[in-house]
Amino acid sequence: MATTSPPGFRLLGGRIPYIEGPLKVSGRAEYTDDIKRPGMLFGGLLRSPWAHARLRSIDVRAARAMPGVFAVLTGERYPTPFGVLPMTHDETAIAVGKARYVGDILAAVAASDEVTAEQALRAIRVDAEILPEYADPKVGVLPVKEPIHARGLAGTNIQKEVVQHFGDVDAALRLAAHTVRVRGIFPGVTHAFTEPLVTIAEATPDGRLTVWSATQVPHYLHRSLSEVLGIPMHRIRVIKPEVGGGFGGKSDPLPHEIVCAALAIETGRPVKLRVDREDVFLTNHGRHPTQNDVTIATDPDGHILAYDIDALIEGGAWSSFGTVTTYYNGVLSMGPYKVPNFRYRGRRVYTNKPPSGAMRAHGGTNIRYSVEVALDELAEKIGIDPFELRRRNALPPGSTTINEFRITSTSFLRCLEAAREKSGWEGKFRKQPFGRGVGLGCGFYISGSNSPIHFTPKMPQSTVHLKVDMDGGIAVHSMQADIGQGSNTLLAAIVAEVLGVDLERVHVVRVDSDVSPIDLGSYSSRVTFMMGNAARLAAEDLRNKLLEAASHLVGHPVEQLVVGHERIEVRHRPEIGTSFLEALHAAMEHTGALTATGAYSSPPMGGTFKGARAGTAPAYSFAAYVAEVEVDAETGEFHVETVWAAFDCGRPLNRLAVEGQIEGSIHMGLGQLMGETMSYRGTRLMNPSLLEYKIPAPQQMPRVECLLVGEDDPEGPFGAKEAGEGPLVATLPAVANALYDAVGVRFATLPITPDRVVKGIEERRRSGRAWKGA
Repeated sequence: MATTSPPGFRLLGGRIPYIEGPLKVSGRAEYTDDIKRPGMLFGGLLRSPWAHARLRSIDVRAARAMPGVFAVLTGERYPTPFGVLPMTHDETAIAVGKARYVGDILAAVAASDEVTAEQALRAIRVDAEILPEYADPKVGVLPVKEPIHARGLAGTNIQKEVVQHFGDVDAALRLAAHTVRVRGIFPGVTHAFTEPLVTIAEATPDGRLTVWSATQVPHYLHRSLSEVLGIPMHRIRVIKPEVGGGFGGKSDPLPHEIVCAALAIETGRPVKLRVDREDVFLTNHGRHPTQNDVTIATDPDGHILAYDIDALIEGGAWSSFGTVTTYYNGVLSMGPYKVPNFRYRGRRVYTNKPPSGAMRAHGGTNIRYSVEVALDELAEKIGIDPFELRRRNALPPGSTTINEFRITSTSFLRCLEAAREKSGWEGKFRKQPFGRGVGLGCGFYISGSNSPIHFTPKMPQSTVHLKVDMDGGIAVHSMQADIGQGSNTLLAAIVAEVLGVDLERVHVVRVDSDVSPIDLGSYSSRVTFMMGNAARLAAEDLRNKLLEAASHLVGHPVEQLVVGHERIEVRHRPEIGTSFLEALHAAMEHTGALTATGAYSSPPMGGTFKGARAGTAPAYSFAAYVAEVEVDAETGEFHVETVWAAFDCGRPLNRLAVEGQIEGSIHMGLGQLMGETMSYRGTRLMNPSLLEYKIPAPQQMPRVECLLVGEDDPEGPFGAKEAGEGPLVATLPAVANALYDAVGVRFATLPITPDRVVKGIEERRRSGRAWKGA
């Protein structure tokens, strides 16, 4: 039951426990790995030991002859390329012609058990010509001897280059009173979700293929299975069981999913393909390693005149979401500030490493860090408070950025006020002893991408179907993917709120492409805004049918009726009314079960220049975080004690979920800042395990004070905006700027490890620059 809902709402705005919570805490929730099919085989993958190699031959005869082996596949069987973006299909389910990174799939087997599958893999013999390895994207921006992909630009390994210029940046730089340049260096990080990658596929004699998979976007997987396997979509059924975390890492259609389906087709038996944690790391699709150069210019009073940004982005072996990434690393720097002149060059470069892709706050995290660190440095240079610098440059509501982002609502100034007041900033900033400090970091992120990546056929971005029969239970069908963020709970709560019924009446049906209307999945922080609007419209459609039936029962026109709690009543005479069930049964008299549909598509927006749609969204979230740190100057160890997280998500529809998203985002941001790194020796990943990949421990998590200060967005469902990814981006610069306040050292390279802290303090002392007397 929701608690403390605001006036006018029974459920929304309160703290609504997740509807699947009892199943999860009791171990009853069904994940893909829990599913068992009769006669199920087990799949295995042979991965490349070479970073870059031409495949001369793959001898699978011995493997095929082994008892208990039912199929062995190589790339030539299903060579059709695929990818999440339709314009960059450069992946294959199994390598064709070349291996492009250590871990690329060379062959696959299906066997009676996992031990036999492993033995079969060891029996496969591969003859390969070793090719030059490309570990450094700086090398790949020039023509190379053996490009990783033939589609690289002009003989280089550049996958995508973006050049944008709005206004006159050079003129602004000449007029500037103050400029700061920051070069940010960010190693790759990965999602580290709890549930590993697992898929089950079954091809049946009726010519149908069913695939169960831990995926964030069932629709994209559905499309890719059809394209690669050559089966019409209507003969493929995709089911999404519970998903144990995704953070973007399960939003691409992934090779193992297609391989598993191919093995099921080849054998005529169900096949399970579950990869171990090392293979999860090698599949990756995590945050791109990046070097960005950010120059910000202001007038004497600190008003921003220009951004000049260059980003070199390491893509790994495949394109994935890379074209979008390349745009986002520039355009998502725009908010929450007014920027009258903007120039950006971004280059995403293939390397012979595991592919990079989408990770929480995709494309916005690394650039936000450099921008916010630069603004902190500018405030010091100008001699004004960091809060005041941000206030002077805040985007107003109802405005348009220079690259034509439409800002419908923003409570950014309220975020600044709340973070400043609650953190006690006035009494702490530059006033605490050496080793203690506070810092400000701000954020801005999309509430769903305005432009779907598939332009044909034209269809809504989110559709919700409702069905209710004589028992009064309301079944909700949607292809949005609950991956642990609570979207099923929100979907049910919106329907219950509009219809005035108890949450227990509403059942969200498991995602199943046979019965779920298309939704574009859980990524780009789109679910609350897009699914939420579709659910509201569907519930209103059903409510109208119930009101019409109730009108006949109570003898009052529809215009006089309102929905109460489990009943429909006359607005000015609430004692006159009828129960929800009575109205339902009356509405069913001639049609049987009632159905209703709601669909959402974002309105047209953006400019007409190339790449104009990148970063456009129906709404944006805003954030202002203050972090307080304590640093041991001798060891370099530091502890983030408290984060005051002021966030504008519009109206928070489920405060429990929003606060959980903010806390989880802060934990993930701290991981990238403090130690998470995909460490390579050349092209080889050296730490593909959760023992060596250092996620923050519970004792490293700070106290978090969530300050939800957003005003209603005019287009969001009940005024809501996103809260899934935007809460991450302000975390990193807030802590970095707090470290500067504490010890007087700025950090442009992540992660900020104790040895780097000690080195920075020593270099500052050697230079003779005192800081707080130390």
